[in-house]
Amino acid sequence: MGTDEIIGKTGNYIRNVFLQEGSGHDWWHIHRVRQLALFIAEKEGADLFVVEMAALLHDLDDWKLSGENNMQSEKARAWMQGLNMDSTLTERILEIIGEVSFKGAGVETRATSLESKAVQDADRLDAMGAIGIARTFAYGGHKNRLIYDPGVEPVCHQSFEAYKNGDAPTINHFYEKLLLLKDRMNTETAKKLAENRHYFMKFFLEEFFNEWNCIS
Repeated sequence: MGTDEIIGKTGNYIRNVFLQEGSGHDWWHIHRVRQLALFIAEKEGADLFVVEMAALLHDLDDWKLSGENNMQSEKARAWMQGLNMDSTLTERILEIIGEVSFKGAGVETRATSLESKAVQDADRLDAMGAIGIARTFAYGGHKNRLIYDPGVEPVCHQSFEAYKNGDAPTINHFYEKLLLLKDRMNTETAKKLAENRHYFMKFFLEEFFNEWNCIS
């Protein structure tokens, strides 16, 4: 099976799985990450096939969606094995998937290859800016979280377990993750893209607190 056919089958499979997902991790999130990752990969000289496959499969086993506590990519592995992909290539893609997710402000999430950097940066870019804001509140509503509670301070999570089990109001997520992403981009391409998205989030928060305090 050629790479174009593998990509086509994988894209159709993921689209069917995630099309109606309502937490902000839907098919269109994956589509945007795919496009961003390919854009970064082309600029930086990464392997486009590996990047595209990892981007398409990166949320298939996500703990936020599965409710499971492990970080194993069993569905992604099974899918690639079902396509009779080379085992070395499969393991390479699975390694990238395992390095994508943010796991807490105090947890190092190092990308160990150029392809991993492209996919990690793309996923983080989609958590920023106007779309990032929309996705954050979609996820907060999905988890029945308050929009904001002045009595609940943001937390710098020092472990993945603490980050995963957090249930703070949605606004806290900006300080616990989203505003940290600009300085955690790996590639020069992503660093440039992150600047405006970061600025937009800061502007949003300024306006949010002005309105919250009835001064705007």
